Amino acid sequence: MEVKQFLQESILLALIFSCFSIQCLAVLPTDTILLWPMPASVSSGSTTFSLSTNFRFSTTASGHSSATLSEAFDRYSEIIFSPYRSHNGSSWIAEQTLQSLVVHVESSNERLQYGADESYILQIPHPDIPHSAYVEAKTVYGALRGLETFSQVCTFNFTTQTVEVPKAPWNISDQPRFLYRGLLIDTARHYQPVTVIKKVIDAMAYAKLNVLHWHIVDTQSFPLEIPSYPRLWDGAYSESERYTIDDAFDIVQYAQRRGIHVMAELDSPGHAQSWGVGYPKLWPSPNCTQPLDPSDEFVYQVIGGVLSDFSKVFTFDFVHMGGDEVDTDCWSKTPHVREWLERNNLTEFGAYKDFVLKVERITLAHGYIPVNWEEPFDNFGDQLNKKTIIHNWLQAGVAPKIVKAGFRCIVSDQDVWYLDHLDVTWEQFYMNEPLKGIDDPKEQQLVIGGEVCMWGETVDASDIEQTIWPRAAAAAERLWTAVTQTPADPALALPRLQYFRCLLNHRGVAAAPVLVGGREAPQGPGSCYAQ
Repeated sequence: MEVKQFLQESILLALIFSCFSIQCLAVLPTDTILLWPMPASVSSGSTTFSLSTNFRFSTTASGHSSATLSEAFDRYSEIIFSPYRSHNGSSWIAEQTLQSLVVHVESSNERLQYGADESYILQIPHPDIPHSAYVEAKTVYGALRGLETFSQVCTFNFTTQTVEVPKAPWNISDQPRFLYRGLLIDTARHYQPVTVIKKVIDAMAYAKLNVLHWHIVDTQSFPLEIPSYPRLWDGAYSESERYTIDDAFDIVQYAQRRGIHVMAELDSPGHAQSWGVGYPKLWPSPNCTQPLDPSDEFVYQVIGGVLSDFSKVFTFDFVHMGGDEVDTDCWSKTPHVREWLERNNLTEFGAYKDFVLKVERITLAHGYIPVNWEEPFDNFGDQLNKKTIIHNWLQAGVAPKIVKAGFRCIVSDQDVWYLDHLDVTWEQFYMNEPLKGIDDPKEQQLVIGGEVCMWGETVDASDIEQTIWPRAAAAAERLWTAVTQTPADPALALPRLQYFRCLLNHRGVAAAPVLVGGREAPQGPGSCYAQ
């Protein structure tokens, strides 16, 4: 028995070591379309095209060119070819060689606003343009989405040393399911360098997310320069953990060139202790440092000043004004606030309501559409302006109530779409349905989309990417792709998500393995495509 056991163990060890020697390369399913997110309509064939070494990106004579598109051409040329610049592929043009990708953009309007058309058509090859792939889009932002899809069908053949497009001809017609597809990052709990934020934006573009919700400030720190009130950023952790107004502008412009909005958040009256480091007058007292003092007009002047400065940088239609988790207990314990409450016949709750409604009016006066976390709706929704968008996070089942009341809604159920909940699996992210419990088509239209939230208590520059990805990508497909185009069983989406995670790794994004918990390391040796 000992000899038999020894032989069994020897055979097993031999298999293991032979597996190591070939790196356990997983066999990718040859019949699977490995695109993420899945397009609205896609067909493919069985022919392989090679990209010429002189491959170029160009626009049609009747379409519109732009700096945004030219920069995207350079960016995607780098993504597709840069890892393989040393290859010796031939410049000879065979019948099944692509020489170019031709892009046709109908509109010359490049203003990135809510509702910008992101649809596109991708044909590889184009039936009437010899040796060319073709993208057609109504806007430059649809063209960007088409370029991303084109980059995902390109692979490198190490045998022929050429970049190839297998499974041609490709015919793809695509558009997003929801107009708002967001990711929140939190730079108040931990500072994130500008370079890190830009890497997050890059990966968002790969997953076709289109709103970076920047939760800039909170209780712990106020890192952003506000020219109208220059001492506000005294509340930063340190002088080196700050963003100048030029940094913010740079981030917004960087995102816009990738078709991504940046929605700033200025949470109040709670989560605002850091404001008073530079302006103690904003606090009710040194012993009551949040919520902000509802009795002092200076508070509202500061909020108006911040929004005025925001309007020069943050050009998205929406601004998030928070309104969540407001503990008003210390208001009644602060003598001058208590006297103000009594003089105005207000309870603490009434003062909270009046604060939110006043900030709502200030926000609208600055040309923004306010977004609030769900608590104002839960507590006094009938008094909110119908222009206000409600961000559902706290309780499942609230979104149907929000839209039934006639408000637009963003869904971020904390049980399944909070990335800091490391025990939530990619399958749970994938299967969360924003329209659950909403059957009326008119009410469904009021759900403008959803957002995954990367709260910053346990993430900094060292681990933010692997905590976000690939689970955020699972939600990204739910927000981009129609339900009819996604499998009811998430296991059927697994090979595509593993492939996308490896694509992120190849592009320099530290996405964690799919088959582990949030930001966990690989469990052992193996192919990227099997983890």
